[in-house]
Amino acid sequence: MAKKTKKEEVEVPVVETPVVETPKPKKVEPKKPKWEIKDRMYYLKGGKKPVSRSIKSANIYWFDEEKGYERELKYCQNQKTSFVDEMKGDQRLEHIIFRSGALFIPKEKTVLQKLLSLYHPDKNKIYEEYMPARIAESEIDWLEMEISALNAAQALDIDMAEAVMRVEIGSEVSKMSSKELKRDLLLYAKKNPQLFLDLVNDDNVQLRNFGIKATEMGILKLSSDQRTFSWGSNDRKLMNVPFDEHPYSALAAWFKTDEGMEIYSNIEKRLN
Repeated sequence: MAKKTKKEEVEVPVVETPVVETPKPKKVEPKKPKWEIKDRMYYLKGGKKPVSRSIKSANIYWFDEEKGYERELKYCQNQKTSFVDEMKGDQRLEHIIFRSGALFIPKEKTVLQKLLSLYHPDKNKIYEEYMPARIAESEIDWLEMEISALNAAQALDIDMAEAVMRVEIGSEVSKMSSKELKRDLLLYAKKNPQLFLDLVNDDNVQLRNFGIKATEMGILKLSSDQRTFSWGSNDRKLMNVPFDEHPYSALAAWFKTDEGMEIYSNIEKRLN
């Protein structure tokens, strides 16, 4: 009888999978804005145009956030920097003078340009750099606001138009024809678009106009000391004007109360 042989044990090699480390993303430092080499123009603020106007070219300090301290600045014609701690050799101080309110600096004078555009403490206080793109952006904002105001003026009904114009010209608005009112409304919207839009969106403007019309027609009466509103027909007191408030502003606010809403409805029927 044949003997059974033991099965030979076969070792299976274990393959280790290498661990791949995910590389950490590198921290991207924000790039500093690149200085553009070009001619630059600077103007005194407020449209001032004196024959000459000097600004400080020495004893100026600018806080350097990277270094953590203030650095002295000086404009010297023979130096390649405006930072005193970077200067080498003699320092020939140069004046900075605006002529007739303007100062033109050619692209070759980069040191002076950077001093005025980046570091000088009088920037945007005494003078400003001419920025065509920024001016264009501001003009576009104004034109868009003007268009919005004119569109709003065109869409206003006669009562609201009268209310807005009463703020501008007072009781004279009652003597205007509808064509005159529309014309002046459009001119006002074009001249003062922001103020016009504010008035259009102010609920109290129409309520003030309502109160003024009621007083002009004798439905309401305002006392000579402008402290009391009463009925024009029987002098019955309706409300007292709080101290230091404009009477018609106070009346507009009162029209929003429960008692005031009833009086408003009563006056509205008489006006119509």
